[in-house]
Amino acid sequence: MDLGMVGLGRMGFNMVARLREGGHTVVGFDVNPQNSEVESLAALRDALPAPRNVWVMVPAGKPTKETIAQLAEVLEPGDVVIEGGNSRFSDDRPNADLLAEKGIDYVDVGVSGGVWGRENGYAMMAGGEKDVVERLMPIFDALRPEGPREESFVHAGPVGAGHYSKMVHNGIEYAIMQAYAEGYELLTTQDELVPDVPAVFEAWQRGTVVRSWLLDLMVRALKQDPELYAIEGYASDSGEGRWTVEEGIRNAVPLHTIAASLFARFESRQEESPAMKAIAALRQQFGGHAVKPAD
Repeated sequence: MDLGMVGLGRMGFNMVARLREGGHTVVGFDVNPQNSEVESLAALRDALPAPRNVWVMVPAGKPTKETIAQLAEVLEPGDVVIEGGNSRFSDDRPNADLLAEKGIDYVDVGVSGGVWGRENGYAMMAGGEKDVVERLMPIFDALRPEGPREESFVHAGPVGAGHYSKMVHNGIEYAIMQAYAEGYELLTTQDELVPDVPAVFEAWQRGTVVRSWLLDLMVRALKQDPELYAIEGYASDSGEGRWTVEEGIRNAVPLHTIAASLFARFESRQEESPAMKAIAALRQQFGGHAVKPAD
């Protein structure tokens, strides 16, 4: 099958490689001329047979919106755009409507697998019309891991469902990572009782109820740097955790663990927490508790 890939960063580049290894023909375009195989989106169009399939894998937000708008001008009726970035689900309907005015179909796909996807495959959640998704299944099958399709791919629903499902997936991911991190910190407080924390995590990889790929990655990180000296305790977020919590509020769904994991990331960015200063001051005021003087 023929596909155009717009965006040849870490994810897009690896996805192109996996698709080609699966026997598909892929033409890549990137705003960086050194990475691009064609000079423009119009050239990408001309390099693909109609009806065309074009996968957009660029940063979420403005870059994606601008790319969709440009594709609306160069593609033709019957073509399809697949939007596979970490976009907010609410962006999908406007994108689909813009393309529909030109007779171009739209599918949003939440993609999970990260930099390991080329080797292991990508799990995907698609949103869009059934017939359009079915048309693209050879592409999805080449990208996903081996095994039953239903274990790594889902047509989650209409436009927006793919990114909504991926948003919730990433919210859950936040919470799982936070639990591993807190367990790690607690174990490190017991130098004499538990002298080898990385070994404990490694022993959890088989047979335990907390085993997972994220645990495997934690073990890998600790083998590379057992004390995690090489990195700072700063955790950024790309938006999905925030959007998940916002949806919890909008739908009156309590997301205690996911919300707490999101706020923990915010806390990691503070050199000194004003909130903790306020708590220390209040404890001193009402109970006379000792406080630590500022340097």
